[in-house]
Amino acid sequence: MAAYSAIGAPFSAIPALSAESHFQKPLRTAVFRGRIVQVPSSEVSRRQIPKNFNGLRGGFGVSEDLQSVFSSGFCRGTNLKAKRGATIVVYAGINNRKLEGRKLRVAVIGGGPAGGCTAETLAKGGIETFLIERKLDNAKPCGGAIPLCMVGEFELPLDIIDRKVTKMKMISPSNVAVDVGRTLKENEYIGMVRREVLDSYLRERAAKFGANVINGLFMKMDLPKDSDSPYVLHYNLYDGASSQGTRCTLEVDAVVGADGANSRVAKGIDAGDYDYAIAFQERIMLPVEKMGYYENLAEMYVGDDVSPDFYGWVFPKCDHVAVGTGTVINKPGIKQYQLATRNRAKEKIEGGKIIRVEAHPIPEHPRPRRVKDRVALVGDAAGYVTKCSGEGIYFAAKSGRMCAEAIVEGSANGTRMINEADLRRYLEKWDKQYWPTYKVLDILQKVFYRSNPAREAFVEMCADDYVQKMTFDSYLYKTVVPGNPLDDLKLAIKTIGSLVRASALRKEMKKLSV
Repeated sequence: MAAYSAIGAPFSAIPALSAESHFQKPLRTAVFRGRIVQVPSSEVSRRQIPKNFNGLRGGFGVSEDLQSVFSSGFCRGTNLKAKRGATIVVYAGINNRKLEGRKLRVAVIGGGPAGGCTAETLAKGGIETFLIERKLDNAKPCGGAIPLCMVGEFELPLDIIDRKVTKMKMISPSNVAVDVGRTLKENEYIGMVRREVLDSYLRERAAKFGANVINGLFMKMDLPKDSDSPYVLHYNLYDGASSQGTRCTLEVDAVVGADGANSRVAKGIDAGDYDYAIAFQERIMLPVEKMGYYENLAEMYVGDDVSPDFYGWVFPKCDHVAVGTGTVINKPGIKQYQLATRNRAKEKIEGGKIIRVEAHPIPEHPRPRRVKDRVALVGDAAGYVTKCSGEGIYFAAKSGRMCAEAIVEGSANGTRMINEADLRRYLEKWDKQYWPTYKVLDILQKVFYRSNPAREAFVEMCADDYVQKMTFDSYLYKTVVPGNPLDDLKLAIKTIGSLVRASALRKEMKKLSV
């Protein structure tokens, strides 16, 4: 986390002072310790707080220019050079060029949860917003699970939620089934949505707030020659005039790439490659009596037959189930794993009719670069899908909103130009809040998805009520839930025991295979 220091990181040398009691006008505005503060113009010139200054990391000395800011009385003469390991983040968006006669123009490429939430927040914040999406009826292959907190946080209407899952079955390689969900409270559930319904709702809501939704295919963008020049976007407009689309261009001040794992925006800023999984899913219409079994139940299958590094799923939708799986390390075998997933659930889905087949790449880790100049990546384009669980919808929507909030704040509600420092504020906030979640799930995947004996141990652990409570609380509310130390110790002992048994079983299986 040290590499991603953010506003408000400890800096004991600087007391929290009231700006009004220490300064005389004229003043300049900066963000300090998470708050907007005023700094005397006589003490700080434009040269002393550069436009693109985005923080000093621990271990580096503090410049003489910044020394003058804080020694002017703001920090009561403290010598900052002596305080190594401190973190200061200053944003000087107030010094960005003021836009005359117009608002900041931002294009959002991609109309999924990331794009829809980005566009909505931008439009509400006074930004002239353009959202470009080719498939307005797109149905991405996705389990469609959303945490309870997303319903309230993003004000989602209940009628777009197909099912409220309150029970889950974790099914081991040997078909041992563990019931999960005993610790859920009466009003707690996992929402199941269809992506075509959720995505459409979020785009339409963005349009109501003033975003311009364009049915078009983004092709490429011409980068600006300087900090004041626009990005020129090239796209094919599909307005019914031509089946091939009409070639169009659009000039904007900033671009947000929300265009998925194969992001063209990411390629345009040389954001770097990442490994990805292939997700394969079939929508299966079941007879009424069979569908009743999945009314509020979801199933997850683990085993090297359904995936060497992920899991298979059966998730209920409005009038059908979504059956799917995914893999990173053996993409050519995806259809074989899908067939195995269907076979594992055969008795429960027998008589069903496949009504749709879907496949899509899913990122496995964040891209090496997520911001460059006035371009930012969010959602799958940035690589925000968790390992182990494969969750991406909430993190897509959240990253889009956080990025848009940084743009709104940095541009003073669309009245000023933004720069890379403004966008990096979003990254710093994101990494501080969610890096631990991604790291823990990465470790869990490496530990428990490596072999069938390890998967047996994983399912065995899921039977523990404490494990279920901690897992669901963290998932449903997207917070790191503090545990009980004694229960944590008991869990650690159980985990070690499960892994030891898994290791012994793996050795015996190897002997049998010789």
